[in-house]
Amino acid sequence: MIVVYDELYTEHLRRTDHPESPDRVSYVAGRLDAAGLMAERAAARDASDAELERVHPHAYLERVKRDVETVGAHAGYLSTGDTTIDASSLAVARRAAGGALAAMEAAVNGERATFALVRPPGHHAEPARGMGFCVFGNAAVAARGFVDKFGGRALVVDFDYHHGNGTQAAARDGVSFVSTHAYPAYPGTGGPLEQRFAADSAIVNVPLPPHRYGTEAFVATWQRLLPAVAERVRPDFIVVSAGYDFAAGDPVGDLGVDAPLAARALASTIAEVAATHARGRVAYCLEGGYDVKTLAAAIEATLRANDAAQTAERADAGAIPAGQRALLERVDQWGT
Repeated sequence: MIVVYDELYTEHLRRTDHPESPDRVSYVAGRLDAAGLMAERAAARDASDAELERVHPHAYLERVKRDVETVGAHAGYLSTGDTTIDASSLAVARRAAGGALAAMEAAVNGERATFALVRPPGHHAEPARGMGFCVFGNAAVAARGFVDKFGGRALVVDFDYHHGNGTQAAARDGVSFVSTHAYPAYPGTGGPLEQRFAADSAIVNVPLPPHRYGTEAFVATWQRLLPAVAERVRPDFIVVSAGYDFAAGDPVGDLGVDAPLAARALASTIAEVAATHARGRVAYCLEGGYDVKTLAAAIEATLRANDAAQTAERADAGAIPAGQRALLERVDQWGT
């Protein structure tokens, strides 16, 4: 699996006590390197204003530039809300979005899977509003970049603990979005009525209980959900918003899920779907995951499972609670 990484990602909030810390990527990169999983690399690059403006209006980019200039040497907040920034944030966020684009391009050119080990994350960044820990919508920028540059359809797969409201807002004109997430946890979006069953711009949300869901149910949900959505969207490319804060013990999330075990099963399922519909072309973009050792173990499991190309062992579908089964049945009925 090709990894996209850049040391610049460690600069954002380097001198600020914050859960979205530089250790999230530096520790993971060190572990992957020690395990021999960083041998294949693709260089990150900066996303241009034009590439960012496929998702974000020009006025928002100008606001980010002004806000970063204003905070100077001290950390502050993006003026759209609750996103912490410092003097490095624009440069780092631009390269995070560019890293997602580089991962997309490497995946398309090589017809294989890539992993963008980037920060800050992106899936809460709405077109004109930074939210959570997110400045630019990395996954959305990559998905829109694929559609605009190569044509066809892109599907964003989001298994983060939190709902990717920003990515959902960008789902249109060839970009679709499917998500599981704790509900009504932050940001409070992605409820059971937020659905759009349209093949070229689908929005499919399966909200989960905000505390314990469990490994078997989590894996079984995705093993049923993703193939069903992909069969209807028929994506030419898959972007994964890879947030591992569903892990048991995560200080910001926690769905009671064994992260490495679930990561292996999800990676195998995603690889199977990508092989069926997208010629193997899939780019992962790091989102959440705030216990760095658990995060590193989960990402290592993702890379190993993808490279092994093994069929995932089927989880027990009977573990899926009735509420989530009802939503999955609505997906199964799509188009019938």
